[in-house]
Amino acid sequence: MPAGVVDVHTHVVPKGWPDLGAACGGSGWPWLRVDSERAAMIMVGETEFRPVGAECWDASRRLADMDADGVAVQVVSPTPVFFSYDRPADQAVKVARIFNDLTLEVTAAGGDRLVPFCQVPLQDPDAACAELDRSLAAGHVGVEIGNHVGDRDLDDAGVVTFLQHCAEVGAPVFVHPWDMPGGPRLDRWMARWLTGMPAETHLSVLAMILGGVFDRVPETLRICFAHGGGSFPFWLGRADNAWHRRGDLVRGASAGPPSSYLDRFSVDSVVFAPPALRLLVDTLGEDRVLVGSDYPYPLGERPAGAVVHAADFLSDDQRDKLLSTNALRFLHG
Repeated sequence: MPAGVVDVHTHVVPKGWPDLGAACGGSGWPWLRVDSERAAMIMVGETEFRPVGAECWDASRRLADMDADGVAVQVVSPTPVFFSYDRPADQAVKVARIFNDLTLEVTAAGGDRLVPFCQVPLQDPDAACAELDRSLAAGHVGVEIGNHVGDRDLDDAGVVTFLQHCAEVGAPVFVHPWDMPGGPRLDRWMARWLTGMPAETHLSVLAMILGGVFDRVPETLRICFAHGGGSFPFWLGRADNAWHRRGDLVRGASAGPPSSYLDRFSVDSVVFAPPALRLLVDTLGEDRVLVGSDYPYPLGERPAGAVVHAADFLSDDQRDKLLSTNALRFLHG
C-alpha cells in the first residue's frame, strides 16, 4: 500500500444506472442528467439536487487528484441521496444491489487505493445484514449508513441488530448525516448543511450513548461519525452535566455518562480549522480522529488532511496517527 494520507470520507456517483423505477418499482427515484463527458446533475424527479463531475465516477480522475494531494487511499462510500430508507424494503434492497455493484466497478480500477463501502436497506435489519454479507463477499470492505431511518435513530432495535452483525463480521461502519429537516429558516445559505448536519450527527452520537447501544454491541464494533462528530465534542460537558443532574430524564439506558464512551467510536477530521481539530483531539483522544475530506464535493477539504498538516500543536507521532494509522486500524482492526 502506498505511503500517504488515508481518507475515510469520500463519495461516489456512478455515471450510469438503470431506470430505477423499472428496476426497483415505485416512482420519484433519483436519475442522472448527463450534461457532458465530465459534468452531470443528480436529479430527483424534475428537481436539480447536486451537480457532479467526472471525479465522481472516473477512477483515473480520482487517482490523479489523490496523487496531487498526497492521498494514498480513499474509502469510497455512497452518496446518501441513494439510501432509500423511506421506501419499501424490497425496493431499497434492489437499489442497494445496483449501486453496490456499480461502486465496485468504479473502485476496481484503483486497486487497493480505492476501498469500497456499501449501502444497505437499513429499514429492514435482516435484509441489511444480508446485503452487507453479499457486498463483503463481492469485495466491499465496510458499510456507510445514514444517521437515522425516518424517526428511528441509531438506538432503534433493528439498527442495533444490524450494528451487532457488523461487529460479528468485522465490518467497519461509517455514519453519515442525511435527510436533514428543512423549512424557511433552514432553506437559505445551505443552512441544512451548515447547521443541520452537525446537529444530526450530534443527536445520533447521543442516541448511541443514551440509548444504551454501546452497552449492547460488542467493543469490537468499529464505527466512525462524519464531520468531526458534529457538535457533540463541543457539548460533551453539557451532556455529562445533564446526565448527572437530570438523570431522571437524560440517563436513558446508558450505564455511564457520555464521557465514559469516548473510546467506543471515532470521528473524521472535516472541521477545517486547527482550533476545532484541537478540540477533537483533546476530547476524543489522538487515537480516535481520522482524516476525512468529503471528496469530491465542494464543502469538503482539499487537499485531504490539510487541517492536520496545519495543526502545529500535534507531535509528529500524533500527526501520523491522524493522517493514516488510525484509519488503517478502523478499516482492518
